[in-house]
Amino acid sequence: MPQQPTVSVLTLGCKLNQADAEAMARRLMASGVRVVARPEEGTDAVVINTCSVTHVADRKARHLTRLARRLSPGATIVLTGCYAETAPDNAAQLTGADLVLGNAAKPEIPDLLLERLRPRREAAVGCPTPVEGGLRPDGPRRPPVRGRPSGRTRAFVKIQEGCDEVCAFCIVPRTRGRERSRTVEEVVQEVLARQREGAQEVVLTGTQLGNYGRDAGWVEKGPRRLLEALLERTQVPRIRLSSLQAQDISIQLLSLWRDPRLCSHFHLPLQSGSDPVLGRMRRRYTAEQFRSAVDLVREQVPDAAVTTDVIAGFPGETDADFEATCSLCGEVGFAAIHAFPYSRRPGTAANLMEDQVPVPLRRRRLERLLALAEASAQAFRCRYLGRVMPVLWEEQKSGWWQGLTPNYLRVYTRADGDLTNTLLPTRLPSLQNEGLRGELQPVGAASA
Repeated sequence: MPQQPTVSVLTLGCKLNQADAEAMARRLMASGVRVVARPEEGTDAVVINTCSVTHVADRKARHLTRLARRLSPGATIVLTGCYAETAPDNAAQLTGADLVLGNAAKPEIPDLLLERLRPRREAAVGCPTPVEGGLRPDGPRRPPVRGRPSGRTRAFVKIQEGCDEVCAFCIVPRTRGRERSRTVEEVVQEVLARQREGAQEVVLTGTQLGNYGRDAGWVEKGPRRLLEALLERTQVPRIRLSSLQAQDISIQLLSLWRDPRLCSHFHLPLQSGSDPVLGRMRRRYTAEQFRSAVDLVREQVPDAAVTTDVIAGFPGETDADFEATCSLCGEVGFAAIHAFPYSRRPGTAANLMEDQVPVPLRRRRLERLLALAEASAQAFRCRYLGRVMPVLWEEQKSGWWQGLTPNYLRVYTRADGDLTNTLLPTRLPSLQNEGLRGELQPVGAASA
């Protein structure tokens, strides 16, 4: 019997890209296409969903596209995402891609590929559509995860896209366009669909989640309205927000976290702990306002993990400015810090600023931030030693099962059975790698 056509969907960058990639893969799988994680000889098409937030991201996009061409020389290669928006006119020739399509064209990519693959699909009629997951032999404790293109148990659901902010360093408004929110009903229906597939967690993604609904003229904060609807109308065990801004945090919003289905994880980008630098960045908060937002989160949501992004070497950043950033990071005690050096991006205000920080100094500052980040993450993990927490187990690698707590701690364990997509109480007796080792507890064991 002829084999099903095969497409590889690869993703770089943010969780919004992951949501876009899952939507494309899901559409292909529903039409009888086999979706694989890695391109190989015989793969019919490769979709590369890219990031362009820094020059490093651009290099990764070019490298991955060339690698895909080497691994699958006969495949149709589609380069899409943010690098497709910022890439030079000769991007196809530069990377070896057959098609270069921007973010707005992503919904059309599955149909474009399905048309190209139609002869293979028609020849393979009767081949079963791939189904991942399934019921455990001992009962329904692990719901099926049907058609999950990422191989993970978390589903990424896009609630809005685009950004109307004017941060001086950011190219995203150019690559993603103006803010556009999906309706509450559209999001609820997608979450219900992922729930029916057996997803144990949905991650709500977007460019500016805190501005959800602003383009529709909503006076009240949109995220609260959406979360209320999801908590009332769905039963998915976990709901996680991918990112908010400091100015989005309020008691009214945090009051919803009384429902344990909302994951106790808040990603709040800091970027700098210096008010002069924040002003030049055009961020809409001060260092003190950021502190207050974190304090409010920790007051209202016990065990909350607060993670962040920090830029080293923004134009005009003095030694004193950088020390203020390090001091604030040390004071807050982030669960994780994503630190990266400032990257000049044509089309942004910061690219034209004077007092560009020399690259070697940016790197030295980055090294210090990375050391601070490692110590901060380790200290946060140590707070949970000996605790019992629910862990959503995702996959097995090198003999170790990996999963996540509600506050985004990575946990590792060994088990004879299949833990995929199980949500189980787990004791955390010791540190391991960049997470904690876990010991499975009887179902119903109380968290401590």
